[in-house]
Amino acid sequence: MKSPTLGSWFGRKEMAAPSDIESAALRSDRFRLEREGDWRRLEDIVVSMEKGGLRRIDDDDLLALPTLYRTAASSLSVARETSLDAATLSYLESLVQRAWFQVYGPRKGFFAWLREFIFGGWSRAVREIWLDICIALFAMIAGAVVGWVLVARDSDWYFRLVPTGLADTRAPGASREELLSTLDVEQGTGGLSTFAAFLFSNNAGVCILAFALGFAFGIPSLMLLIHNMAMLGAMLWLFAEAGLITEFSAWLSVHGTTELFGILLSGAAGLHIGRSMAFPGERSVLDAAAISGRRSAVVMVGVVIMMVVAALLEAFPRQLVAGAQSRFIIGGMFLAFWLAYFFLYHPRRLDTASAEDGG
Repeated sequence: MKSPTLGSWFGRKEMAAPSDIESAALRSDRFRLEREGDWRRLEDIVVSMEKGGLRRIDDDDLLALPTLYRTAASSLSVARETSLDAATLSYLESLVQRAWFQVYGPRKGFFAWLREFIFGGWSRAVREIWLDICIALFAMIAGAVVGWVLVARDSDWYFRLVPTGLADTRAPGASREELLSTLDVEQGTGGLSTFAAFLFSNNAGVCILAFALGFAFGIPSLMLLIHNMAMLGAMLWLFAEAGLITEFSAWLSVHGTTELFGILLSGAAGLHIGRSMAFPGERSVLDAAAISGRRSAVVMVGVVIMMVVAALLEAFPRQLVAGAQSRFIIGGMFLAFWLAYFFLYHPRRLDTASAEDGG
C-alpha cells in the first residue's frame, strides 16, 4: 500500500476546511442563541446603571445582576477555550468588563469620592478610632516626659535622642544667643519650596512607618511614637534651660500642631489594626484586620494631606513670621481647626442623604 504524498495530505486538509468552518460557525451560533437572552438582559442593566446609577434599576434586576455577571464571565471563558467567532468573543469581553465595573468597581468618580471624604468620611473614621487615639496620645506624652527626664539627669542622653543633623548648634552647652538664632526668621523665600518638599517627604515617612508597624499588634507603632517624642522632650529641656521655652514652643507650634496631630493619627491608625488583630472578638483575625485596615486607610489618606499642610507651614510661615504671639496664633488656629473638624463636625453620610432624596 502506497503511503500518501505530502501533496495529497494537504489536499485532504484543504477539502476538510470548509466543513470545519461550517461546524464551528454552527457551534458558535448555537452557543450564542442559548445564552443571548441573559447577555442582553445584563447589557440592559449595565447601560441603565451607566446612565443613572442604581436608581434606574428595579429590585429584580438588581438581585439578578451578580448572577448574570457570573454567567457572562463563564460564557467568556468557554468562548475563549473553544475559539468561538471573534465577534462573539469581542462582545463578551466588553460586556464582562463593563459589568465587572458596575458589580465590583467604585461607585463614585474621583470628585464625588473626594467630596464624601472631606465632608464627613475622614472625620468619621478618626472618631471611630478614638480609643486608639487616646492610647497613642498617652504614649506621645510619656515619650516627651521620658526624653526631658533622661536629658535632665544626664546631658549625654541628648546626643542619643536627637539626630546630629537636627542638633547642629542646638546642643547642651550652647549659649542663649546661639539657641535664639536658630529660631530667627529667614531673610528671603529662596530655597524654601525645596525645603518644604524635603520636610513633607520626611514627615510622611515617619507617619507611614508608624502606620505600617501597626500590623505587629501595634507595639512597634507605640515605640516609634515614644522615641520621636523623647527627641522632642530633649529639645524642650534644652531651650527651657536657656530660658527660651516660650520662644521655642511658639516656633514649634506653627507647624507642630498639624504635624504632631498627623503623627498621632498615623500611630493610632496603626495601633487600631494591631489592637483589632490582638483582640478580634467574634471575627476571625483576618476579617478584623481587613475591617480595621479599611478604616485606618481612610485616616492615613487624610494624614498625608496634613503632612503637606505641615510641610508648607514649616517651610514658609515658620521661617518668615516673627514674634511668639504671631506664631502661637497660627499654630493655635490650625489646632482649633483640626479639633473642630474631627470632633465637632458631624455631617450626615452623603450616600444616606442621596438615598433619602432618591426615595
